[in-house]
Amino acid sequence: MVLTAPATKQELVHRALRERILAGAYGPGDRVVIDAIAAEFNVSALPVREAIRRLEAEGLVIFRPNAGAQITPADPSQFHEEMTTLAVLEGYAASLAAPLMDEQHLRRLADVTDAMEDASTPMDSLAFGQLNWEFHGLLVQPCPNATLLTTVRDIGRRLESVRQTVFVHIPHRGAESVAEHRVLLALIAAGAPAWAIERTVREHKLRTLETFRAQRDAPQTTRETP
Repeated sequence: MVLTAPATKQELVHRALRERILAGAYGPGDRVVIDAIAAEFNVSALPVREAIRRLEAEGLVIFRPNAGAQITPADPSQFHEEMTTLAVLEGYAASLAAPLMDEQHLRRLADVTDAMEDASTPMDSLAFGQLNWEFHGLLVQPCPNATLLTTVRDIGRRLESVRQTVFVHIPHRGAESVAEHRVLLALIAAGAPAWAIERTVREHKLRTLETFRAQRDAPQTTRETP
């Protein structure tokens, strides 16, 4: 039996804060108040600062002059550029991957889609976002173009924190996303032409982007955490 070392205070705080950010409990621009978090977890300020430094390295937290630590604000222009690029590249990668998918792979994609539907009634935004991430990873996994696949994954990782929480901000998009996944899987199973699969994936991602941007254009307020 392999014994694992107990989590350190810094690891416990990091894990809790990261989950809250990805679950949408802390929103973009919210201040991270070190003393308040230390009191909540009954630790000194040091492990909280260490946890925040890790979150900063992951792109989830930033430090602003005279403001301290904040949850990373969404950059609409950067998010738009990277998501539109990802839509084009992932669409092409999926069109290359589709002919290489066997029944087992399609079953895995269908199972993830079923789990997404379960997570949407009622909406569990964190679980739904993680399953959505898994679906899109599986969708391009068989792509034979290694350079393309690496690029798609790199962009996806840079957008992970926003993509994981997107359904917190637009929960109504969840049902639409599940339905679009099922249409896509039906196309792949039927041996649809590459152009149809590429277009379907691209439009699917762009619909999520446009819905998300519309929500993010609404006025935002700054809160303090926790």
